[in-house]
Amino acid sequence: MDPTSAPTLPTRAPLLERIRIGLDALDHLKDDPGDPYQATLLNISLDSRVYAALARTWRASPEGRRLLAERPSLQGPELDLEALARLPEGTFGHAVARYFAANGITPFVTPFRVDDDLAYISKRYRETHDLAHVVTGYGTDELGEMELQAFVLGNLGIPSAALILAFSTAMRLRRTGLRDLAPYLARLRAAYRRGRRSRELLSVSYERLWDKPVAMVAELLCAPA
Repeated sequence: MDPTSAPTLPTRAPLLERIRIGLDALDHLKDDPGDPYQATLLNISLDSRVYAALARTWRASPEGRRLLAERPSLQGPELDLEALARLPEGTFGHAVARYFAANGITPFVTPFRVDDDLAYISKRYRETHDLAHVVTGYGTDELGEMELQAFVLGNLGIPSAALILAFSTAMRLRRTGLRDLAPYLARLRAAYRRGRRSRELLSVSYERLWDKPVAMVAELLCAPA
């Protein structure tokens, strides 16, 4: 396989086939969450139509057209965590740098070429995932990750988020039974509703917000928790 070639699906693959592919990718990601091939396969198997709709919406606004034309990147070396860490405490950039340091992780890097708008939006979705944690305040534990998926489902309508939530809920039910399931689902429902009430986060120009107070950025972009 060409390491720079993203996975592809058969043209007009039926929904059930896409769900099967997505579930298979999720099963791989359960054991290796950082696998870029399987993560990309999960996204394109279910989310391509959402990305296409987003591209049409972005092209209708000056800011959206700028994003698609310039394709600014927030991955790997383009996200200068050392520079962000030098910003004053309380700024959004400083909070992002502290988030990566506290969780012992590095920014997402795609191994695939970005040849078109849909590939760019898919990459933007992956590379802004950690920024969304900072903006929304959802944690990186299992519950926090699922709350963010529910938020994203409400905010963007990403089908892969719905599949992840269904998969996670089934695994939780298998592990704990019905115990605590109702409050768990209530947290997910609240996050979903919050996502629906919030500004669409994928097209945010985060690069222009580094020096702004993190509380102000959260208030600007997100409905109250």
